[in-house]
Amino acid sequence: MLWVKAFHIILVTSWFAGLFYLPRIYVNLAMAKQEAEIERLLLMAGKLYRFMTPLGVLALALGTWLWLGFGFSGGWLHAKLFLVLLLVLYHFYCGKLLKDFRAGKNEKSHVWYRWFNEFPVLALTLVVILVVVKPF
Repeated sequence: MLWVKAFHIILVTSWFAGLFYLPRIYVNLAMAKQEAEIERLLLMAGKLYRFMTPLGVLALALGTWLWLGFGFSGGWLHAKLFLVLLLVLYHFYCGKLLKDFRAGKNEKSHVWYRWFNEFPVLALTLVVILVVVKPF
């Protein structure tokens, strides 16, 4: 089980790298004016989203394996699972935002994306506290 736990942590870390960076690309896309810059940023965002999606799926699969294998329980786990659900929704919303950018339908400002980018930081902080401290 330690191998599963190790790979779960590696995959979660890698998925979060994408969750942190993709909205930063959106900040730059929202500010971009030149077509070449927009195309380059769209290419980067698309490749990152396609790369991070399987990482998230594998992280969730190994997390489920750990949950079922160890039989974790408690209020901390329910809170963590709720945050994981929000992160999955955030991930898919990032995909919707990418489609909007590709279609030229972005209506949000670079400032909105800067704030949007803060959610994964807050979620990660709370998840780590819940898993390590198990406050309830």
